[in-house]
Amino acid sequence: MAEAPAFRVEEEFLLVDPDTGGTVAAATEVLRYADALYVPAPDATLTSELFDSQVAADTGRCTTLDELAARLTHARIRVATAARAAGAWLVPSGCSPLGGPLAPRPAFATVADRYAAVVSNHACECRLRLDVPDPETAVAVVNHLRPWLPTLLALSVNSPFCDGADTGYASWRTVQRSRLPAGGMPPHFGSARAFEARVDRLVELDVLADDTSPLWLARPVPRLSAVEVRVADTGVDVEATLVQAALCRALVSTALADLTAGREAPVIVEQVAGAALWSAARHGMSGAGIHPVLERRAPATVLVTELLSAVRPALEDTGDLSAVQDGVRRLLKLGTGSARQRAAGSPSEAVHLLATSVLPGPADE
Repeated sequence: MAEAPAFRVEEEFLLVDPDTGGTVAAATEVLRYADALYVPAPDATLTSELFDSQVAADTGRCTTLDELAARLTHARIRVATAARAAGAWLVPSGCSPLGGPLAPRPAFATVADRYAAVVSNHACECRLRLDVPDPETAVAVVNHLRPWLPTLLALSVNSPFCDGADTGYASWRTVQRSRLPAGGMPPHFGSARAFEARVDRLVELDVLADDTSPLWLARPVPRLSAVEVRVADTGVDVEATLVQAALCRALVSTALADLTAGREAPVIVEQVAGAALWSAARHGMSGAGIHPVLERRAPATVLVTELLSAVRPALEDTGDLSAVQDGVRRLLKLGTGSARQRAAGSPSEAVHLLATSVLPGPADE
């Protein structure tokens, strides 16, 4: 198998008020404090997001899982420390458990205006970008990823609460983002030209601002010869993010090997693919999922086992098999982020749990 693609991860986080547990518009201040902290190079790039109550950390290009782990860990500690200095908590969750003020940053005002209530809640994701040889390969790789997106989501669900209520879903963020005109399960595209034509048409129809706007849970990025995967909620901890990143990279490597061998992506009925994604968002790892290729119900744990089997050669090639197997076992033992949030007892207790999992300290008192 060819050399594994380089990858980078961007994690989005909430900033919350320690007294109320609701979000607080403190991104500018938090980023200023973070800039003042000592930063060994190379380090994650910190930015603001759609709302002033969110921040993001981009690891930059990594080639090994160990390098990625170090950058993820350092970035979380750095941003959480800056948040504490600004009087806020950093919370890794796909949605805001207790809600809070929504203050779109000026750069994103047009996005908030265009999509109105669809983006009227906080949503934080884990975004991965992986290098591939060329634009045509990027499109073909995404076609190969499509059957696995529901299982990747089931492992990463971390948004059961929103605005103080239990949504009944394991990933409410996925439900929110699936309402967008280019959200949810990506379509199958036969070529880079077909992908670009579809996106251009959506821009012409005024449902996308530009050709960088599609929020499908996986998409080719032809101009960068890359694949972007944004199926996961922000990880409950670094290990959850590492599992997601390693599995995504292994899936891309496996897809590249399949393409070299002339193996096409399996055909999936669009409605069944959507149903599989919905089931993963609804239940996470608790209960049955849907096998999008075989079109039948299957325990989520069985689907994860099938995923691990499919990417085993790629994980062996990078030396990540043991780490990923251990990470998945730990995740299944402790529960997904959503399971852990619910086990905390209430949205407010979930906020406390998430904040102290990133940076123990005064918040524990």
